[in-house]
Amino acid sequence: MNVPCVRVPREEGEATRSDLADADLIDDDYEIAVEDGNLYIPITDAEAVPDDLEIVRRPADERRTQTRPADLLGFDPSYERLGKAVLLDEDDPDRAWEIADAVLESDLPVETVLNKASKVKGETRVRDWELLAGEDTEVVHREYGCEFALDLAEVYFSPRLATERHRVAEQVESGERAFDMFAGVGPFVVPFAKRGAECVGVDINPAAIEYLRENARRNGVEDRVTAICANVRTLVPPRVDASEGEGATERDTKGAPNYENWADRIVMNLPHSADEFLDTAVAIAGDDCVLHYYDIQHEDDPFGPGERAIRDAAEPEYDVSVETRHTVRSYAPHELNVCLDVRLERSSA
Repeated sequence: MNVPCVRVPREEGEATRSDLADADLIDDDYEIAVEDGNLYIPITDAEAVPDDLEIVRRPADERRTQTRPADLLGFDPSYERLGKAVLLDEDDPDRAWEIADAVLESDLPVETVLNKASKVKGETRVRDWELLAGEDTEVVHREYGCEFALDLAEVYFSPRLATERHRVAEQVESGERAFDMFAGVGPFVVPFAKRGAECVGVDINPAAIEYLRENARRNGVEDRVTAICANVRTLVPPRVDASEGEGATERDTKGAPNYENWADRIVMNLPHSADEFLDTAVAIAGDDCVLHYYDIQHEDDPFGPGERAIRDAAEPEYDVSVETRHTVRSYAPHELNVCLDVRLERSSA
């Protein structure tokens, strides 16, 4: 059958294959082919491939030497790959153990199998895991040339957002000042820094900040990354609405670094409650700032609530223009995870 493949000259093949493998874009179900001096590398997601690579559709031979979990089970199990870990979401314990055994017997390069044991919970957005195989919940994940260490039991991380993170990172230019308000282990911050940006990553989870610092070192960008464990609201002076009167609550910012009017680019990837932090984002924004605002809304109006919230927070101090309305993925029945790329330009009025 015809499958999407990256076509590169044979002499560039190994470097390209390595980059695609780092981004987890190689389709392991098909063989890599050589023909007429070119290498044809089957890929899983053509839209996620960098624009400078050529994509063609061509026949590809199925890889028959690799035993997959489905070959052993008789059905195609659902799982995610994260580094050398497989992540399951199975309510039936017997089925989970059956899949774990098949994963380990297959030819997948896997050392750890984990089954989700709870929903994402709490302020740090972590979940409980059942360890079905392996020694612990720490993994090393590679994504578009970056390497991330993380402990799934201590931090939040979604491998499904790799393509979205790459989309945003490609917009970053050297010399920018980028601020991630909910940085986690650094999946936005680290690639931004690798593109030459000066970055600040903030998270309320101490474990996430320690991994962010480690990941900055792993990727050779520690000199361009500042990692701060804090509630991001404490990093700008409080704005008290005069209508709230003397009873207004002020935040304690004593001793905290001040990032007011600092950023050229801000990431707000906290979809269920990012709107609650828009006043802080506006305070952090410089005179000309791009805001990447993530939201989860009903499919009938996925972008409207976020755009209205941003305008309410930023206008008239800033002129607000929406540059991109982007659907990241389906989140739940009739609900979409979306991103608004919004430019804030300080008003001259």
